[in-house]
Amino acid sequence: MDRTAKFIKNTLATGIMQIVAMISGFIIPKIMLMFYGSEINGIVTSITQLISYLTLLEAGLSGATVFSLYKPIAVHDTYGINRILTAAKNLYYKTGHIFSCMVVLCAALYPFFVHSTTLDFKQLFFLFLILGINGVLEFYTLAKYRALLTADQKTWVISLATMVQIVLNIIIIASLAYTGFSIVIVRGAATTAIFIRTYLLWKYCRDHYDFLDFTVPPNNEAMNQRWDALYLQILGAIHQGAPILIATFLLSLLDVSIYAIFNLVILGLNSLLGIFMTGLTSGFGDLIARGEREPFKKAFSEFEFIYTITITIIYSTMFFVFQPFISLYTRGSDISYYYPFFAFLMAWNGFAYNIKNPFGMLVISAGKYKETRLPTTIQGAIELIGGIVLALVWGLDGIILGSILSNVYRDIEFLFFAPRHLTHMPVGHTVKLWTVNTIFIILASLVCIFFPLPEMGNYLRWIIFSAFICIFCAIAAVSINALLFPHLACSTVARLIRIVKRSH
Repeated sequence: MDRTAKFIKNTLATGIMQIVAMISGFIIPKIMLMFYGSEINGIVTSITQLISYLTLLEAGLSGATVFSLYKPIAVHDTYGINRILTAAKNLYYKTGHIFSCMVVLCAALYPFFVHSTTLDFKQLFFLFLILGINGVLEFYTLAKYRALLTADQKTWVISLATMVQIVLNIIIIASLAYTGFSIVIVRGAATTAIFIRTYLLWKYCRDHYDFLDFTVPPNNEAMNQRWDALYLQILGAIHQGAPILIATFLLSLLDVSIYAIFNLVILGLNSLLGIFMTGLTSGFGDLIARGEREPFKKAFSEFEFIYTITITIIYSTMFFVFQPFISLYTRGSDISYYYPFFAFLMAWNGFAYNIKNPFGMLVISAGKYKETRLPTTIQGAIELIGGIVLALVWGLDGIILGSILSNVYRDIEFLFFAPRHLTHMPVGHTVKLWTVNTIFIILASLVCIFFPLPEMGNYLRWIIFSAFICIFCAIAAVSINALLFPHLACSTVARLIRIVKRSH
């Protein structure tokens, strides 16, 4: 199966999984708001974010393992694959012990720092432990297999197993919440879905990789990049998770819930955009490992072009439809979620964050972890310090302003970093592409300011309104980019036609 065929299969599976995950991302918080209220929704959100920081102990191992596996998989070196996986397994077990201890410690400390009027000390403690079970399973059973499937361009397997987990998770949480069980029991029962996902992935790898042998001598040198990869992942998580933690400790659990509800839409969009990343990261990694420079340059230019147009369409539409959707979604909640300016800032932050993602994908594909440490550190510092200072002045709006500043810095820095370390291509094209589409976004946001957002009586009216705005933005954005980048537009369309023909 060639790279294009693998990309199609991975992208379709990942796309369906991301849609299912996005639907789940809207259903579960709605259940939390309906049956448990905004405070418990804020508690679950803040605990989940803290646990995501602890799981970063695995992130460096994952990135280093996947990158190290590209070459032996490309040349069918099964012994080399086993040596890398054995080294990874040993390190996963060691870090798994650390992770488990950290979860218990944080579970014991969390109730002292968070004031809850609905859950007592013991309930907060056990809720933290239960939400940490997924990470424990990742370290001790699953992570090494997930790295192998990712490097071998079989992320479709991970996607299918994850879909099973998501659907079961929704069924369990919805049914138990409806019958009146406490949030601790509901979340505890939902761990059943995690165990099933773990079993499915273990079974697939054991059936389809009969050469796996974890008794061979480990290739510990293959893990040398794990600390650089871990550092990059930690800083990336600080960037993404800082708003929730700043709101948790400086504002209130209700502010956490407000941020989390608005962020649901952004996370859903990022998940859909991540479909392309998941399918392409290993493909670009394979091109880099084989030293195929010209095919890489052509493929990346076309991908960057279509991706930039896509996020321009999405976020120009967002300015008009974001707050109306949140108002519909939270109708009947215990607190108000009407914050149009906050929605405006969130849309801008989403665009600033996503426009650089093609370069972020190449950092992983090329294993350029060490080279990105300094700029990522600066980005994290801007996010954290700026978010704290501005939160004290403007609350939630200040937190997002801090995020926007950090993303704008990283966008500009990538324009200097990418030609030297990633693409080895002139940066002028990217500057022009970003400038054109940023101007388009600015114009859309200005129109939104003077365009009164209509009240939506139901989801059907919202869908019709959103479709109209999206179609208009798509026609405008595609036309402008096609006129200004005619040769790239033609080659991109030609590639898309070939992909469609191959899929049939």
